[in-house]
Amino acid sequence: MSGNETTSTDEHARLIRAFEEALREEGPGVEACARFRVVICHYFRYHARQMPWRETDDPYRIFVSEVMLQQTQVERVRKKYPEFIERFPDFAALAAAEPREVLEAWQGLGYNRRALALRQAAQTIIQDFGGTVPDDPAVLQTLPGIGKATASSIAAFVHNRPTVFIETNVRRVFIHFFFKGRGEVQDTEVLPLVAMTLDQAHPREFYWAVMDYGTMLKKRYPNPNRRSASYRRQAPFEGSDRQVRGRMLKALLDDEGGRLTIERLIMKGGVDEKRGRAILKKLLAEGFVAEEEGEYRIP
Repeated sequence: MSGNETTSTDEHARLIRAFEEALREEGPGVEACARFRVVICHYFRYHARQMPWRETDDPYRIFVSEVMLQQTQVERVRKKYPEFIERFPDFAALAAAEPREVLEAWQGLGYNRRALALRQAAQTIIQDFGGTVPDDPAVLQTLPGIGKATASSIAAFVHNRPTVFIETNVRRVFIHFFFKGRGEVQDTEVLPLVAMTLDQAHPREFYWAVMDYGTMLKKRYPNPNRRSASYRRQAPFEGSDRQVRGRMLKALLDDEGGRLTIERLIMKGGVDEKRGRAILKKLLAEGFVAEEEGEYRIP
């Protein structure tokens, strides 16, 4: 460890102690919240992660990154993001793309319904908003595939609006600092603290800093999110319906003719006929596949 790193580590420890002292003396008041911001920003100054979507002010590119990051690890997104942006450089290109093209570009990110929802959102932004990303979270929530937290994060990162939201890293950081020894922490307890500590002038950088701190905490400490009332251990991917769906879609994308019989699709899915038919029925209902003359294809 270099001298500068040692100095920054020692300073960071001192800042944490100052925060903890303020929290003991007055609870989560003005002083403690101010010291919390100092802790987070100090870490960010030395350890900010470099992300391509942080190096642009293009609303489209930031919008795409937020949808990709909803349920996918950062490193997987980091690898796929440049390819996706190169293939679909703006809302107009994405809106005009065929579902098959978007699904092909999305392969490897999982939760494929996000890809189709992103395409539909691009179409809505072009048709209803003239290609401009709305800055109101309530309006953003009307877009396909955009929930409350993602709407607020898009407003913060695209427009630098001081919106209040929780995602997994934000939750982790606030539970770690403000709920020592507590279990069953409710998001309704966390949200007011996010609002109190949020840097109103620089919300974009504030959330970047909190998220990077949360990533560090996950590596160094038992996951604080396990003490959240909303914590649910993710079901194993291996053998799941998600895995089978992905296999079926990949088989259709990889096939030269783009058409497969139900028997072939079920075989590619690696499941029995009853389960395979049930999964395929859902893919049909959700618009991922279409049936034509006894064969299945991506529309």
